[in-house]
Amino acid sequence: MPKKALGGRWKNKEAAGYRAAVRLVNDAMNGICRPAVAFATFKKAATEQGLLKPAKPSAALEMLDELWSRLKP
Repeated sequence: MPKKALGGRWKNKEAAGYRAAVRLVNDAMNGICRPAVAFATFKKAATEQGLLKPAKPSAALEMLDELWSRLKP
């Protein structure tokens, strides 16, 4: 998935973070880098370029927030 996403539209494909992500994803595909490291770098580059949407809270966190709001005086 990151390999395909790296080929898509980015704000700056010359940015150091993007170039590092490309290199590490390729390295992971060649077995010389851990996939988790490559994905973390990919995620960081996407965040730096404003391409990731914030995730909504989990259902469990929403339930906890609801309970907490009921307990507050």
